[in-house]
Amino acid sequence: MSPIKVGVLGLGVVGGGTWKVLNQNAEEIARRAGRRIEVAAVAVRDVEKARRLVGDDVLVVTDGMEVVNHPDIDIVVELIGGNTVARDLILAAIANGKHVVTANKALLAEFGNEIFAAALDKGVMVAFEAAVAGGIPIIKAIREGLTANRIQWLAGIINGTTNFILSEMLATGQSFDEALADAQRLGYAEADPTFDIEGIDAAHKLTLLASIAFGIPVQFDKSHTEGISGLAQEDLAHAERLGYRIKLLGITRRRPEGIELRVHPTLVPADCVLANVHGAMNAVLVSGDVVGPTLYYGQGAGELPTASAVVADLVDVTRLQTADPGHRVPYLAFQPDAMVDTPILAMADVQSSYYLRLRVQDRPGVLADVARILSEVGISIGSMFQEPHGETEADIIFLTHQAREGDIDSALQRIAGLPFVHSGVTRLRVETF
Repeated sequence: MSPIKVGVLGLGVVGGGTWKVLNQNAEEIARRAGRRIEVAAVAVRDVEKARRLVGDDVLVVTDGMEVVNHPDIDIVVELIGGNTVARDLILAAIANGKHVVTANKALLAEFGNEIFAAALDKGVMVAFEAAVAGGIPIIKAIREGLTANRIQWLAGIINGTTNFILSEMLATGQSFDEALADAQRLGYAEADPTFDIEGIDAAHKLTLLASIAFGIPVQFDKSHTEGISGLAQEDLAHAERLGYRIKLLGITRRRPEGIELRVHPTLVPADCVLANVHGAMNAVLVSGDVVGPTLYYGQGAGELPTASAVVADLVDVTRLQTADPGHRVPYLAFQPDAMVDTPILAMADVQSSYYLRLRVQDRPGVLADVARILSEVGISIGSMFQEPHGETEADIIFLTHQAREGDIDSALQRIAGLPFVHSGVTRLRVETF
């Protein structure tokens, strides 16, 4: 059987890794796919650099449209990132009847509904395992392995940069800025780390996971997103004292009123598996009504782990390209006509427990006034302790029982206005899973 011809858009870290894996494991891949998978063309900025990698038998061009429009290309692999040029190239590939493999979580999180609709209309596949959690096959696990389950919730560490920073802050006592500088020096963080440290990258990935888990449209604009740039070293220390660790989590949960979709720093019990995921590793917990909680752990980024997912998608597309489109696994796990537009819950309606830290004037009556405000809005205190800060101030740390976020917001607004509160109230959510 003749080889499948692949065109690769972008030959950077992941593109170069994909080339290496396809060549290094060519025979094994062919045995699994049923035919050889060969890169026939690449679109790059630096032609000479690409030539040194792929040799003279591969077409090397600078215009991605030449690859997308090439009549011999069966599958287009998009690895350039962004949501402008990449979007145009993917839609053009689909219009030409070519299957697409992409690692572009930002593009799919914002324009996935459009892309999947176009692919459905043309009867082609869009595969994106590499878009979430690198080498961890989390999309396939939810979309296929857990298909007998009604997914109840999932929670994950899905950004390795922020997990590295938080791990370093806890292990070394570094400030956020110091740990970020280390992450940049070691190549875990970009020169502009905004997407990572502000939770945007994790929200892109969570948006896709929620769609696959619950059969809802892609809705990145409705995700609640908070990052870790405002975390203080003292909050990690206080959390540890209380038996918790702070992780940046993506959480999506099915509620009777709608779907939670949120990314934020979270206190998790120190004996929870997610609390013990260190460095740049990723992990996702998925709970189904039949199977219960399941854990997926591994490298969430990097040249070869992400290339592993890209090549796995290439094998899947190769196996299924001749199958009737109606018999393929749906892009978002559910049949297109069975997708439901379940509402995304506003954060004010989310229920959680909370960690609260206040810096106050150290005098009698302060604790009673704060506790009274919490009580008046129906918030119950689970535990608390006080720690001196200098001679005239103290930090008061509370853990609350479950409460509605809107009620917490109301209480914190009143507490922040008290004359003895000397700085803003730090609020972090607590989840036990």
